[in-house]
Amino acid sequence: MIKKISILGSTGSVGRSTLDVIAAFPERFAPVLLAARRSRELLLEQALRWRPAYACIASAEDAAWLGERLDAGVTKAVHGEGLLDAIGDAGAQLTVSAIVGAAGLEPTLAAIEAGSDIGLANKEAMVVAGELVNRAARARGVAILPIDSEHNALHQCLRGEREGEVKRLILTASGGPFRAYSGSFAEITPDQALKHPTWEMGPKITIDSATMMNKGLEVIEAHHLFGFPPERIDIVVHPQSLVHSMIETVDGSYKCQLSKTDMRDPIQYALTYPDRLPHPFEGLDVAKGLSLEFFPVDCQRFPCVKLAYRALELGGAAPAALNAANEVAVAAFLQRRLAFTGIAELNARCLEAFAGRAADSLETLIAIDAEARAFAEKTLTGALVRE
Repeated sequence: MIKKISILGSTGSVGRSTLDVIAAFPERFAPVLLAARRSRELLLEQALRWRPAYACIASAEDAAWLGERLDAGVTKAVHGEGLLDAIGDAGAQLTVSAIVGAAGLEPTLAAIEAGSDIGLANKEAMVVAGELVNRAARARGVAILPIDSEHNALHQCLRGEREGEVKRLILTASGGPFRAYSGSFAEITPDQALKHPTWEMGPKITIDSATMMNKGLEVIEAHHLFGFPPERIDIVVHPQSLVHSMIETVDGSYKCQLSKTDMRDPIQYALTYPDRLPHPFEGLDVAKGLSLEFFPVDCQRFPCVKLAYRALELGGAAPAALNAANEVAVAAFLQRRLAFTGIAELNARCLEAFAGRAADSLETLIAIDAEARAFAEKTLTGALVRE
């Protein structure tokens, strides 16, 4: 039977890679919903090729443009809140959640409510609302299958391990472009920060890699995905990005997941789970020789890592506020309104401002997200602003 797939964020790197995997297994998968924020030309190209039931985009103007070019009897173009209705109607068995940022939370919850398993590439959904997402998934009996390479690796490493056998989870980090940088961090430019040494990603996550906030957010995500407390989740810097994560067992053994740096690998794992199918893409040949290095994280150089652990310690609204502030800070840095070092400073101010706030519903989290963004924008003054 063909598995129906919805892709939230189909024009991004994860969405495009998902369609590559689907193309490799046409007898197993079919996209029934493709959604993008913008990129209407690429979304049109995808919709014409794959003929999903729905093509979703943010603006009414772009939806009208798509509607004029699509066969309405095959693919319906919708926009805005129409995405949530389309998710419920599409009948996907698995939804790839790859919308960047907190904007992906509500569609992910809508897919869970519709009874779809989730291939999760949107870490912010778990960072902002991990308890809420887990509660909804348990209530609907759906699986959350991580697609981010690090959490996908942990999911694979934990297969077969029993309760009490795993001492800790270890997330690996490339270290980004500034692991060994000797210049002034305050003078780092967006052009420098966007040159990731290993991965090709969108601008937001590339900057998060440069500050290592991405790794901090992944600690929060791992806590919610696998139920481990923060003191049993560690990070090591691994510049080669071949070991995507590992676990240490209580008897001192390490188990790691090692593969080529290709997002199609974890996507195929999520789409085919619990089965494993022959790999149709070029893989890693260990016989050609490997160099594997591991280093501790320098939290003085990358203070955003400590902020994420602090957010987990505070709980409540703190992770949502940190995530919102970080999105504002990264956007300001890319617009050259904020120094690179100002990202961590703005995040820290926002985090402490929201310490102690409760967050027990989607409505509360959405309100906190908006309030934290407003606070962060207001704080973008004085010493924080890049001259």
